[in-house]
Amino acid sequence: MCLAVPGKILEIDPSDLLMRTARVSFGGVVREISLALVPEAEVGGYVLAHAGIGIGMVDEEEAGHIFEALRQLDALEEVEG
Repeated sequence: MCLAVPGKILEIDPSDLLMRTARVSFGGVVREISLALVPEAEVGGYVLAHAGIGIGMVDEEEAGHIFEALRQLDALEEVEG
């Protein structure tokens, strides 16, 4: 199963307009990802990322819903564990 998680774009590297990369925060964990597939991405926006590649955009509210669902899954895993 593949899972894309939302992250907040902190900074976009302007050096390569075609193969843009960005520093993205995933709940406090910051990683560099490719934004090549999401040209509309801007600093402050939320990108869905899978395997280090931005694959879509979500708004802040939707990102919050996804984070909450992931938290609930973790809690469920702890109960079943």
